Amino acid sequence: MKSLTLYGLSHCSTCQKAQTELQQNGWTVNFRDVQTQPLTEEERSRLAAEFGDKIVNRASLTWRGMSDEERAADPVAMMGAKPSVMKRPAIVADNLRLLGWTANVKRALGVPA
Repeated sequence: MKSLTLYGLSHCSTCQKAQTELQQNGWTVNFRDVQTQPLTEEERSRLAAEFGDKIVNRASLTWRGMSDEERAADPVAMMGAKPSVMKRPAIVADNLRLLGWTANVKRALGVPA
């Protein structure tokens, strides 16, 4: 069976939709709520290295509520201080690293768009 890890927030409707659609298409989803189970500095560093600045969700309410000083922080530190600023879902499956729940992400995982 195909297995992946989905990093996100349990109350995020996009993460919920992604998890449901993945499971309906044969994926075993290991869900990790980054708010209740914060990522380690190493995990945050790996995601920042994989996705660059895209790992920060600049459209989020969290981002909009941050000061200029907070916004200037390194993404790794930023996600440590405010986990909900992370773009989600972040999906890790074998050699795949995907961000968001777009048609391209779905296609890469064999989920009908």
